[in-house]
Amino acid sequence: MSRFFPHAAYAEDQPLAKTILTTHVLTRAFQAGSLVGTGVGVSLLTLRRFNVLSPRISPLPAYLTILRSSGTGAVIALGILSVGLPIRMSGREAIEWQDRSWRLRGNKGQTELDDWTYAGMAAAAAAVVSKGKGLGWRGAVGGIGAGSVVGLLSYMGWRYGVKGGKFEEDDTP
Repeated sequence: MSRFFPHAAYAEDQPLAKTILTTHVLTRAFQAGSLVGTGVGVSLLTLRRFNVLSPRISPLPAYLTILRSSGTGAVIALGILSVGLPIRMSGREAIEWQDRSWRLRGNKGQTELDDWTYAGMAAAAAAVVSKGKGLGWRGAVGGIGAGSVVGLLSYMGWRYGVKGGKFEEDDTP
């Protein structure tokens, strides 16, 4: 999505600075919360498996526990950073918003990561819509959050595994 925002030649000319920075922060919050929530879900399953925690009265399937935990983590992180960003940026001048947004838009790796993240989220959203009966809102949000994490991991595999961390322009002397 960040690819669709304009990128000015100079930071002080960057339009939509608050929108760009807010979109970036909330996307990363959703992604990080989903990742942490997935870890919590897997931990719960593991602790229940080894009888450290008492099992649920009506046990949920493992995938549903993980998706629900992922969704809960995503929503909590989104809520925290929805409040945190305005607090962090309160009193800042427009040029500070513009500079941060300009740097995000100028970073090739960040733009490519956004592409992979949003592709993963879109694929997961399509899967949730087509096959997600009975997930509930937490499972549906968790599925989309898991898609964002899959997009992140796919980006890392592509950029750092296949491409060796280099962009095509970096190869020219």
